[in-house]
Amino acid sequence: MSQVSDLCNLDLTQITDKIIAEYIWIGGSGTDIRSKARTINKLVTDPAKLPKWNFDGSSTGQAVGQDSEVILYPQAVYKDPFRRGNNNLVLCDAYTPSGEPIPTNKRHNAAKIFNHPDVAVEELWYGIEQEYTLLQKDVNWPLGWPIGGFPAPQGPYYCGAGANKAFGRDIVDAHYKACLFAGINNSGINGEAMPGQWEFQVGPLVGIDAADQLWVARYILERITEIAGVVLSFDPKPIQGEWNGAGAHTNYSTKSMRSDGGIDVIKKAMEKLGLRHKEHIAAYGEGNERRLTGKHETADINTFSWGVANRGASIRIGRDTEKAGKGYFEDRRPTSNMDPYVVTSMIAETTILWKP
Repeated sequence: MSQVSDLCNLDLTQITDKIIAEYIWIGGSGTDIRSKARTINKLVTDPAKLPKWNFDGSSTGQAVGQDSEVILYPQAVYKDPFRRGNNNLVLCDAYTPSGEPIPTNKRHNAAKIFNHPDVAVEELWYGIEQEYTLLQKDVNWPLGWPIGGFPAPQGPYYCGAGANKAFGRDIVDAHYKACLFAGINNSGINGEAMPGQWEFQVGPLVGIDAADQLWVARYILERITEIAGVVLSFDPKPIQGEWNGAGAHTNYSTKSMRSDGGIDVIKKAMEKLGLRHKEHIAAYGEGNERRLTGKHETADINTFSWGVANRGASIRIGRDTEKAGKGYFEDRRPTSNMDPYVVTSMIAETTILWKP
């Protein structure tokens, strides 16, 4: 196996200008990530200069067998932490051969919202807190838990250290560094309240970049857990009972919110978000009703609420924002398996474009 590792780690830059580009896209479920590689004759960092490619959509739930070709459009390029050298990860979205976005291409509509002049002028900042659970392979039981049994109750695990409190830190640290190598703005990690559950944060980033980078960070984490022989779960409530669920809290601000008097802009945004609560919940991920119960640091799924420093509210405004009279807010409703293209663009649409 050492020879296989040596071959995997070959530095191609010593003998060729050719690179390997791993084309990544979102599969038919809307939560799975697919990829395949191709050779490019030289290093290309501009996605517009990379060739379009295709895949068999009938094998991913994105086309029928009689007309299965789906076209990949490169949208963003990152350094490949697995192959290294000049090799790249290429994030794509998917279209029919005639150029129409396929139904699972949520990036296309998000880009239209972010490119709207009224949105673009506000220089939207996002920070997304991605929670996830590491599971033991074959048994699908959280890492560090006795098989068929339970650990001690929540309390010592959140941001904890020690062999009986933190499970999978090597995977988490590998992911952290791999993201930074790739050019992902991974701004931090921490252990979560349920043992075997962790969080990484992407941002602050402007507009669609936040969603792009979150998807690539998810892909990198999938690859690392594959190597480690551990199953990655974005289920919002992988274990029923007195355990915290997994979310994707989304922090958001506009230029107006960050300017003097921004707290009033934030309060107006609360009114709009409250009026569209049901629409947002419907778009904020699958299985969220198992997580948003009003317990375990969540608001009830059927009721919109907001408050300062209140982690039991739908939306939390930080103490610093209240004190400064400007800043950002945290939408705590999105679940761990949410589509960041949908969530980020919907928050922008509701708070800026939507006229009640």
